[in-house]
Amino acid sequence: MGMIVVPYHQDERLSDGYIPLPFADDLQVVDPELPDGDIWRRLAALDDAAADEIAASVSAGGPTTVLSGDCLIGMAVLAGAQRAGVHPGIVWFDAHGDVHTLDTTTSGYLGGLALRLLLGAHPDLLARPLGLHPVAEDRTVLVDARDLDPPEAEYLRTSAIRRSGVADLDVASLPDGPLIVHVDVDVTDPDDLPALLFPAPGGPPAAQVIAAVHRILETGRVTALDIACPWQPTTQDSVQQGRSDLLRQLISGHEARSQSA
Repeated sequence: MGMIVVPYHQDERLSDGYIPLPFADDLQVVDPELPDGDIWRRLAALDDAAADEIAASVSAGGPTTVLSGDCLIGMAVLAGAQRAGVHPGIVWFDAHGDVHTLDTTTSGYLGGLALRLLLGAHPDLLARPLGLHPVAEDRTVLVDARDLDPPEAEYLRTSAIRRSGVADLDVASLPDGPLIVHVDVDVTDPDDLPALLFPAPGGPPAAQVIAAVHRILETGRVTALDIACPWQPTTQDSVQQGRSDLLRQLISGHEARSQSA
């Protein structure tokens, strides 16, 4: 199994240990020198470097796992898969919709655009610099998304994106062919995973999220498992251990598929 760590939240380098790595073998850290300029130029450089590593891992065969500090690295994951000749559908686990545009966001938080960028919004910002082909809405599944802003709800009401809860996710209804599974850890109930950057109460327990992800991994069609960790820095051992346990259990399903392939 190839594990790629991109220790960034958007274009900000995170401290060592921010992502408690549950495995140390076959590990590649993406940490390029980013250019001066606006955030989109910096994100394009980061994503380009990450996409090259992801493409190499996918081309080598076997599942690839990507760990990062926020959801925008999903652009690199998709670009990397496509550079390796794979054109996957998307299964997006998140407490939020991530389907804002620059015109609809009120907070200005760019992570809220992450999925919409994969679907073709604002192509000049990242898609074209990365040579990325957008994913069709009908090849996209949004899982949970319990915390939506009104413009996101309106967009999803008329889009072809499929919606599902975590517990009732049916693998038989997923898009055909290879898949990227994206998991923003905030899909988990914050009672199970404290100190998230954007907690959304009322989510599924961690065990339910892990079980749903493993059901998809068991299909053998997952090209890349992309895990975003937007949480607050902590010095509490119990919180750090809980994070490490969640990552280990999510990744273990991919590792098992790699070993049996």
